[in-house]
Amino acid sequence: MSQANQTTASVVTEFFIVGFPGLQPKFYSLIGALLFIIYIAVITGNSLIVFLFVIERRLLKPMYIVMLSLSLSDIGFCTAALPKVISRYWFNDGYIGFYVCLFQRQLIHYFGTLNSLIMMTMSLDRYLAICYPLRYPVLMTNRTMRLLTGFSWVTAIIAPTISLIQTVNLPFCGPNLIVNCFCDSLSMNQLACADATIAKLIAYAVAMFVLLVPMSFIIFSYLSILVSVLRIANAQGRMKAFSTCATQLTIITIYYVPRFVVYTTSNIPNAQLNSSVKIAMVMFYSLLPPVVNPFIYCIRIKEIRQFFIKWCVHKNKIVSRSLTISK
Repeated sequence: MSQANQTTASVVTEFFIVGFPGLQPKFYSLIGALLFIIYIAVITGNSLIVFLFVIERRLLKPMYIVMLSLSLSDIGFCTAALPKVISRYWFNDGYIGFYVCLFQRQLIHYFGTLNSLIMMTMSLDRYLAICYPLRYPVLMTNRTMRLLTGFSWVTAIIAPTISLIQTVNLPFCGPNLIVNCFCDSLSMNQLACADATIAKLIAYAVAMFVLLVPMSFIIFSYLSILVSVLRIANAQGRMKAFSTCATQLTIITIYYVPRFVVYTTSNIPNAQLNSSVKIAMVMFYSLLPPVVNPFIYCIRIKEIRQFFIKWCVHKNKIVSRSLTISK
Protein backbone atom coordinates (compact mmCIF):
# COMPACT_ATOMS: atom_id res chain seq x y z
CA MET A 1 0.00 0.00 0.00
CA SER A 2 1.23 3.43 -0.81
CA GLN A 3 -1.15 5.60 1.13
CA ALA A 4 -0.51 6.63 4.71
CA ASN A 5 -4.25 6.98 5.52
CA GLN A 6 -5.39 3.40 5.03
CA THR A 7 -8.93 2.33 5.87
CA THR A 8 -9.57 0.37 9.00
CA ALA A 9 -10.68 -2.63 6.93
CA SER A 10 -7.35 -2.97 5.15
CA VAL A 11 -4.35 -5.00 6.22
CA VAL A 12 -1.20 -2.98 6.78
CA THR A 13 1.64 -4.03 4.49
CA GLU A 14 3.81 -0.99 5.08
CA PHE A 15 4.29 1.83 7.56
CA PHE A 16 5.16 5.47 7.10
CA ILE A 17 7.99 7.04 9.15
CA VAL A 18 6.66 10.41 10.29
CA GLY A 19 9.88 11.62 11.92
CA PHE A 20 9.36 14.84 13.86
CA PRO A 21 5.60 15.60 13.87
CA GLY A 22 4.70 19.17 13.03
CA LEU A 23 7.97 19.90 11.26
CA GLN A 24 7.36 22.22 8.32
CA PRO A 25 8.42 20.92 4.87
CA LYS A 26 10.77 23.87 4.35
CA PHE A 27 13.00 22.40 7.10
CA TYR A 28 13.08 18.86 5.67
CA SER A 29 16.32 19.34 3.74
CA LEU A 30 18.01 20.92 6.76
CA ILE A 31 17.00 18.10 9.12
CA GLY A 32 18.00 15.50 6.53
CA ALA A 33 21.41 17.16 6.15
CA LEU A 34 21.88 17.35 9.93
CA LEU A 35 21.06 13.66 10.37
CA PHE A 36 23.36 12.78 7.46
CA ILE A 37 26.24 14.73 9.04
CA ILE A 38 25.59 12.94 12.35
CA TYR A 39 25.63 9.57 10.57
CA ILE A 40 28.91 10.36 8.78
CA ALA A 41 30.42 11.56 12.08
CA VAL A 42 29.39 8.32 13.83
CA ILE A 43 30.75 6.11 11.04
CA THR A 44 34.00 8.09 10.75
CA GLY A 45 34.73 8.39 14.46
CA ASN A 46 33.88 4.82 15.39
CA SER A 47 35.61 3.40 12.31
CA LEU A 48 38.72 5.24 13.48
CA ILE A 49 38.59 3.35 16.79
CA VAL A 50 38.19 0.06 14.91
CA PHE A 51 41.04 0.98 12.53
CA LEU A 52 43.43 1.86 15.36
CA PHE A 53 42.56 -1.37 17.16
CA VAL A 54 43.25 -3.46 14.04
CA ILE A 55 46.63 -1.94 13.13
CA GLU A 56 48.09 -1.40 16.61
CA ARG A 57 48.73 -4.55 18.61
CA ARG A 58 49.56 -2.53 21.73
CA LEU A 59 45.87 -1.71 22.02
CA LEU A 60 45.06 -5.36 22.71
CA LYS A 61 44.06 -4.58 26.29
CA PRO A 62 40.76 -5.19 28.09
CA MET A 63 39.72 -1.51 28.14
CA TYR A 64 40.29 -1.15 24.40
CA ILE A 65 38.56 -4.44 23.59
CA VAL A 66 35.36 -3.20 25.22
CA MET A 67 35.76 0.15 23.44
CA LEU A 68 35.97 -1.72 20.13
CA SER A 69 32.70 -3.51 20.91
CA LEU A 70 31.04 -0.22 21.78
CA SER A 71 32.21 1.34 18.50
CA LEU A 72 30.93 -1.58 16.43
CA SER A 73 27.61 -1.47 18.27
CA ASP A 74 27.26 2.29 17.69
CA ILE A 75 27.97 1.84 13.97
CA GLY A 76 25.35 -0.92 13.81
CA PHE A 77 22.70 1.11 15.65
CA CYS A 78 23.07 4.25 13.54
CA THR A 79 23.18 2.24 10.30
CA ALA A 80 19.90 0.60 11.30
CA ALA A 81 18.23 3.82 12.46
CA LEU A 82 19.33 6.75 10.29
CA PRO A 83 19.30 5.94 6.53
CA LYS A 84 15.51 5.60 6.36
CA VAL A 85 14.71 8.81 8.22
CA ILE A 86 17.31 10.67 6.12
CA SER A 87 15.53 9.34 3.02
CA ARG A 88 12.25 10.51 4.54
CA TYR A 89 13.45 14.10 4.74
CA TRP A 90 15.57 14.28 1.60
CA PHE A 91 13.37 12.32 -0.82
CA ASN A 92 10.02 12.23 1.03
CA ASP A 93 10.41 8.45 1.04
CA GLY A 94 9.13 7.50 4.47
CA TYR A 95 7.43 4.24 3.50
CA ILE A 96 8.88 1.07 4.98
CA GLY A 97 7.57 -2.47 4.46
CA PHE A 98 5.87 -4.23 7.37
CA TYR A 99 8.55 -6.90 7.79
CA VAL A 100 11.35 -4.44 7.08
CA CYS A 101 9.93 -2.31 9.89
CA LEU A 102 9.94 -5.34 12.19
CA PHE A 103 13.54 -6.07 11.21
CA GLN A 104 14.56 -2.46 11.89
CA ARG A 105 12.74 -2.58 15.22
CA GLN A 106 14.65 -5.75 16.14
CA LEU A 107 18.00 -4.18 15.24
CA ILE A 108 17.20 -0.97 17.14
CA HIS A 109 16.41 -2.84 20.33
CA TYR A 110 19.23 -5.34 19.83
CA PHE A 111 21.92 -2.68 19.59
CA GLY A 112 20.26 -0.71 22.40
CA THR A 113 20.43 -3.79 24.64
CA LEU A 114 23.98 -4.50 23.50
CA ASN A 115 25.10 -0.97 24.36
CA SER A 116 23.63 -1.34 27.84
CA LEU A 117 25.52 -4.60 28.42
CA ILE A 118 28.75 -3.18 27.01
CA MET A 119 28.57 -0.14 29.29
CA MET A 120 28.03 -2.46 32.24
CA THR A 121 31.13 -4.39 31.17
CA MET A 122 33.05 -1.13 30.83
CA SER A 123 32.09 -0.11 34.36
CA LEU A 124 33.20 -3.55 35.62
CA ASP A 125 36.58 -3.01 33.96
CA ARG A 126 37.00 0.42 35.59
CA TYR A 127 35.80 -0.96 38.95
CA LEU A 128 38.43 -3.70 38.95
CA ALA A 129 41.16 -1.38 37.63
CA ILE A 130 40.66 1.26 40.33
CA CYS A 131 39.39 -0.75 43.31
CA TYR A 132 41.73 -3.72 42.81
CA PRO A 133 44.72 -2.32 40.87
CA LEU A 134 47.16 -5.03 41.97
CA ARG A 135 44.82 -7.90 41.12
CA TYR A 136 43.44 -6.26 37.96
CA PRO A 137 45.92 -7.93 35.51
CA VAL A 138 44.84 -11.32 36.85
CA LEU A 139 41.11 -10.63 37.20
CA MET A 140 40.66 -8.88 33.84
CA THR A 141 42.71 -10.49 31.09
CA ASN A 142 42.21 -10.09 27.35
CA ARG A 143 40.57 -13.52 27.27
CA THR A 144 38.18 -12.58 30.09
CA MET A 145 37.17 -9.37 28.32
CA ARG A 146 36.64 -11.19 25.02
CA LEU A 147 34.37 -13.67 26.80
CA LEU A 148 32.40 -10.88 28.48
CA THR A 149 31.94 -8.87 25.28
CA GLY A 150 31.13 -12.03 23.29
CA PHE A 151 28.54 -12.95 25.92
CA SER A 152 27.01 -9.47 25.53
CA TRP A 153 26.78 -9.77 21.74
CA VAL A 154 25.06 -13.16 21.99
CA THR A 155 22.65 -12.56 24.88
CA ALA A 156 21.59 -9.09 23.67
CA ILE A 157 19.26 -10.81 21.19
CA ILE A 158 17.10 -12.35 23.94
CA ALA A 159 15.32 -9.26 25.30
CA PRO A 160 14.22 -7.72 21.97
CA THR A 161 13.09 -11.15 20.70
CA ILE A 162 10.76 -11.61 23.69
CA SER A 163 8.94 -8.34 22.96
CA LEU A 164 9.10 -8.97 19.17
CA ILE A 165 7.06 -12.18 19.56
CA GLN A 166 4.28 -10.16 21.20
CA THR A 167 4.36 -7.47 18.51
CA VAL A 168 4.27 -10.00 15.64
CA ASN A 169 1.11 -11.57 17.10
CA LEU A 170 -0.76 -8.25 17.08
CA PRO A 171 -3.08 -7.42 14.16
CA PHE A 172 -2.34 -4.21 12.22
CA CYS A 173 -5.31 -3.21 10.11
CA GLY A 174 -5.65 0.54 10.37
CA PRO A 175 -3.26 3.44 11.09
CA ASN A 176 0.26 2.98 9.78
CA LEU A 177 1.99 6.20 10.84
CA ILE A 178 5.15 5.54 12.89
CA VAL A 179 5.37 8.71 14.96
CA ASN A 180 9.10 8.39 15.45
CA CYS A 181 12.28 8.48 13.37
CA PHE A 182 12.48 4.67 13.22
CA CYS A 183 10.40 1.59 14.02
CA ASP A 184 10.40 0.60 17.69
CA SER A 185 8.16 -1.27 20.12
CA LEU A 186 6.44 1.78 21.56
CA SER A 187 5.49 3.18 18.16
CA MET A 188 4.36 -0.14 16.64
CA ASN A 189 2.33 -1.37 19.61
CA GLN A 190 0.31 1.86 19.58
CA LEU A 191 -0.83 1.10 16.01
CA ALA A 192 -2.30 -2.34 16.75
CA CYS A 193 -6.03 -2.62 16.08
CA ALA A 194 -6.52 -4.92 19.07
CA ASP A 195 -5.85 -4.67 22.78
CA ALA A 196 -2.06 -4.34 23.03
CA THR A 197 -1.93 -4.02 26.82
CA ILE A 198 -0.07 -7.31 27.33
CA ALA A 199 2.42 -6.53 24.55
CA LYS A 200 3.04 -3.08 26.02
CA LEU A 201 3.54 -4.45 29.53
CA ILE A 202 5.96 -7.12 28.30
CA ALA A 203 7.88 -4.55 26.23
CA TYR A 204 8.05 -2.24 29.26
CA ALA A 205 9.16 -5.05 31.60
CA VAL A 206 11.87 -6.13 29.16
CA ALA A 207 13.04 -2.53 28.69
CA MET A 208 13.21 -1.94 32.44
CA PHE A 209 15.16 -5.16 32.95
CA VAL A 210 17.65 -4.18 30.24
CA LEU A 211 17.99 -0.69 31.71
CA LEU A 212 17.78 -1.18 35.47
CA VAL A 213 19.95 -4.28 35.95
CA PRO A 214 23.01 -2.85 34.17
CA MET A 215 22.33 0.62 35.60
CA SER A 216 22.20 -0.77 39.16
CA PHE A 217 25.54 -2.48 38.69
CA ILE A 218 27.01 0.67 37.11
CA ILE A 219 25.85 2.81 40.04
CA PHE A 220 27.33 0.29 42.49
CA SER A 221 30.65 0.15 40.63
CA TYR A 222 31.03 3.91 40.36
CA LEU A 223 30.10 4.46 44.01
CA SER A 224 32.78 1.92 44.91
CA ILE A 225 35.21 3.75 42.62
CA LEU A 226 34.36 7.04 44.33
CA VAL A 227 35.07 5.56 47.76
CA SER A 228 38.38 4.10 46.55
CA VAL A 229 39.40 7.38 44.90
CA LEU A 230 38.71 9.37 48.07
CA ARG A 231 41.04 7.04 49.94
CA ILE A 232 43.92 7.88 47.62
CA ALA A 233 46.23 10.24 49.51
CA ASN A 234 47.92 11.52 46.38
CA ALA A 235 45.92 14.40 44.86
CA GLN A 236 47.33 13.65 41.41
CA GLY A 237 46.18 10.03 41.71
CA ARG A 238 42.68 11.17 42.67
CA MET A 239 42.49 13.51 39.69
CA LYS A 240 43.66 10.82 37.30
CA ALA A 241 41.08 8.33 38.60
CA PHE A 242 38.28 10.92 38.47
CA SER A 243 39.30 11.90 34.94
CA THR A 244 39.22 8.28 33.80
CA CYS A 245 35.65 7.73 35.03
CA ALA A 246 34.00 11.16 34.70
CA THR A 247 33.51 11.05 30.94
CA GLN A 248 32.21 7.48 30.93
CA LEU A 249 29.80 8.29 33.76
CA THR A 250 28.48 11.33 31.85
CA ILE A 251 27.80 9.29 28.71
CA ILE A 252 26.20 6.53 30.77
CA THR A 253 23.91 9.08 32.46
CA ILE A 254 22.87 10.46 29.07
CA TYR A 255 22.17 6.93 27.89
CA TYR A 256 20.11 5.63 30.83
CA VAL A 257 18.18 8.52 32.40
CA PRO A 258 16.29 9.81 29.31
CA ARG A 259 15.49 6.21 28.26
CA PHE A 260 13.99 5.54 31.66
CA VAL A 261 11.86 8.70 31.41
CA VAL A 262 10.61 7.92 27.88
CA TYR A 263 9.68 4.30 28.60
CA THR A 264 8.08 5.04 31.97
CA THR A 265 6.00 8.03 30.86
CA SER A 266 4.82 6.10 27.79
CA ASN A 267 3.20 3.56 30.10
CA ILE A 268 1.59 6.06 32.50
CA PRO A 269 -1.63 7.54 31.01
CA ASN A 270 -1.45 10.87 32.87
CA ALA A 271 2.28 11.35 32.30
CA GLN A 272 2.45 11.09 28.51
CA LEU A 273 5.12 13.26 26.92
CA ASN A 274 4.37 15.48 23.96
CA SER A 275 5.25 13.56 20.75
CA SER A 276 7.82 16.13 19.63
CA VAL A 277 9.47 16.21 23.07
CA LYS A 278 9.56 12.41 23.26
CA ILE A 279 11.10 12.04 19.79
CA ALA A 280 13.64 14.77 20.56
CA MET A 281 14.64 12.88 23.73
CA VAL A 282 14.85 9.59 21.84
CA MET A 283 17.12 11.08 19.17
CA PHE A 284 19.21 12.84 21.84
CA TYR A 285 20.00 9.73 23.88
CA SER A 286 20.29 7.55 20.77
CA LEU A 287 22.68 9.71 18.74
CA LEU A 288 24.74 11.80 21.16
CA PRO A 289 26.77 8.92 22.71
CA PRO A 290 27.73 7.35 19.33
CA VAL A 291 28.86 10.77 18.07
CA VAL A 292 30.96 11.82 21.06
CA ASN A 293 32.29 8.45 22.29
CA PRO A 294 35.16 8.00 19.81
CA PHE A 295 36.28 11.62 19.95
CA ILE A 296 36.22 11.70 23.74
CA TYR A 297 38.21 8.48 24.00
CA CYS A 298 40.72 9.52 21.33
CA ILE A 299 41.28 12.88 23.03
CA ARG A 300 41.23 11.79 26.67
CA ILE A 301 43.08 8.45 26.52
CA LYS A 302 46.75 9.32 26.25
CA GLU A 303 47.84 6.06 24.65
CA ILE A 304 45.32 6.31 21.80
CA ARG A 305 46.06 10.00 21.30
CA GLN A 306 49.81 9.43 21.10
CA PHE A 307 49.48 6.53 18.70
CA PHE A 308 47.08 8.44 16.43
CA ILE A 309 49.45 11.44 16.28
CA LYS A 310 52.40 9.10 15.60
CA TRP A 311 50.45 7.37 12.82
CA CYS A 312 49.47 10.70 11.21
CA VAL A 313 53.10 11.93 11.32
CA HIS A 314 54.31 8.66 9.80
CA LYS A 315 51.76 8.85 6.96
CA ASN A 316 52.64 12.50 6.36
CA LYS A 317 56.33 11.55 5.99
CA ILE A 318 55.45 8.82 3.49
CA VAL A 319 53.35 11.25 1.41
CA SER A 320 56.09 13.90 1.51
CA ARG A 321 58.71 11.32 0.48
CA SER A 322 56.52 10.16 -2.41
CA LEU A 323 56.00 13.73 -3.63
CA THR A 324 59.75 14.38 -3.43
CA ILE A 325 60.56 11.24 -5.46
CA SER A 326 57.88 12.10 -8.06
CA LYS A 327 59.49 15.48 -8.63
